[in-house]
Amino acid sequence: MPTHAPAQRLWVPFAALLLATTACAPVVNVEPAVDAANAACAEVMVALPPQVAENEQRETNSQATSAWGDPSKVVLRCGVEVPGPTTDPCVSVNDVDWVLQEGDTAWTATTYGRDPAVEVLFNPDEVASSTVLVELGGPVSAIEQDRECISLSDQLDLPANG
Repeated sequence: MPTHAPAQRLWVPFAALLLATTACAPVVNVEPAVDAANAACAEVMVALPPQVAENEQRETNSQATSAWGDPSKVVLRCGVEVPGPTTDPCVSVNDVDWVLQEGDTAWTATTYGRDPAVEVLFNPDEVASSTVLVELGGPVSAIEQDRECISLSDQLDLPANG
């Protein structure tokens, strides 16, 4: 009798258990970003935490995306359009700048000064923006920052008129 037979017998119940646990939460349908195939997105994706704001990570159906919670409380897409200068609020959380856009039911936070950009959608009534941005800041830091947010209160050295 081959020596690997006991291992094969253990594998079958383990595979059945794995299928049973993944079947509980359906795959989340997330539209991939235009630049989802960017190699920098892969670095972000492998560093994502298994939980965000106490919500478990779920499987998605597209590249460079992730979701947490059932139903989804936080959705991330890497490779979205890089934001240019904007008048939208920009916050810095643990050295990651985020442009915030408040929607009716969800907020969108998009990294500023990083290419590719990462977009995070969440409902601030269900998860705290500070928690989400802190917990995702580390993985997003895998993408080098080349610009940063400035505010109207930041002083600019402008040339003096004649």
